Amino acid sequence: MKEITICLIGFGNVARAFTRLMQHKQEELRQKYHVSMRVTAIATGRHGRAMDDNGIDLEKARKLSEQGEMLNDLSTMKTPADICEFIRLSNADFLLENSPVNYQNGEPSLTHVRCALENSMHAVSANKGPVVHAYHELKGIAERHNRKYLFESAVMDGAPIFSVFREALPGINLLGFEGILNSCTNLLLERMEEGENFEEAVAYAQSIGIAETDPSGDIDGWDAAIKAAAIITVLMDTPFKPQQVKREGIRGLSLTEIQQAKRDGQRWKLVCRASKDSDKITASVAPELVLPQSPLYSVSGTSSFVQFQTDVLPGLGILESHPSPDTTAYGLLADMLNILKSP
Repeated sequence: MKEITICLIGFGNVARAFTRLMQHKQEELRQKYHVSMRVTAIATGRHGRAMDDNGIDLEKARKLSEQGEMLNDLSTMKTPADICEFIRLSNADFLLENSPVNYQNGEPSLTHVRCALENSMHAVSANKGPVVHAYHELKGIAERHNRKYLFESAVMDGAPIFSVFREALPGINLLGFEGILNSCTNLLLERMEEGENFEEAVAYAQSIGIAETDPSGDIDGWDAAIKAAAIITVLMDTPFKPQQVKREGIRGLSLTEIQQAKRDGQRWKLVCRASKDSDKITASVAPELVLPQSPLYSVSGTSSFVQFQTDVLPGLGILESHPSPDTTAYGLLADMLNILKSP
C-alpha cells in the first residue's frame, strides 16, 4: 500500500468537494490502486493555514471553512507566512492548487505550482492561469525533477480534454476547434431566452454558485478566452495568451435580440473558435447566432461542448452536461491517479 500525502492550496468549493470524493472512494482507491491518501497541509487566502503530518481532520476543516472560520486550530505546528516555504515544509507528494484564476499573469497560482515542482512534488491544478502563462516552463521544471504537472480540470471541469490527446490519440495534430467553454454565459443566455432580464439571470447564476460576485470574467469573455488559450498552448503546442484571443462578451446582447432569435429558430451562444493556418493561429470568443443544424444549438444550461478538427479526424466532439464542483474535483483525482500509474 502506497501512502500519498497532499498539500492543498485553496479550500473553496472544488477543494472541499475533492476531500469528500477522496474519502468516499477511500476503500476503492486501496483495493484497485493500492494507494491511501491523506491531506497533510491546507493553505487558504482568508481562512488561515493548517499542517499535520498525520493528516488533517477533513470534516472539521470543511465545517470551519463553510462557516467562514479559521483553520489554524487544526494545525499541529506553526506554519510559515511565506507560501513557498509552506509548500516546501509540507513535504507532500502532491500539490493540489485551487486558488482563484488570474487572467493577466497567472499569479499567485503560477508561483505555487513552480514551488511544488522545484521541491520535487507532483502538481495538479484546476487553475488555467499557469497553463497559459507558463506551461512550457512548468513542463520543463517537472521533467528535470522527474515529476508531473497536470491540469485536466482547467477546461471543462472533469471532462477529458488534455488526457484524450495525451493518451488516446497518438500521432494526431490539432488544426482547430469550436465550442462553448463558458457555462455561466450559456446559462445566462438560456434564462434570458425564457424571459428573464440580464440582471435577473445573473442573480440566479450567482445564487446557484455558477457566477461570482463580480461576474465580469464570464460576461466579458475572459474565462472563455483563457480556456481557448489553454487548449492552443497545450494541444497545439504553441504559447498563447488570453490577451491574444479576439474577445467580445455578451453585454452587448439585448433581451429583445435574444428572444427574437429564439422565435426565429436560432439561439445566441458565446462561441470559442481557433484555427491554424501554416504556423499562424487565430482565436476568437464572441456571441454568434447558431442554427439548429449546429451541434452548439442544443448545448443547454451549464453544459459545455467542444469540437476538434484534426489532420486525421475531421470532427471529434466532447460534451459535458451540467458540471459542478464535484466534476471538477473528479478531474483532480483523475490526474493524480494517472500520475501514480505512469512509469
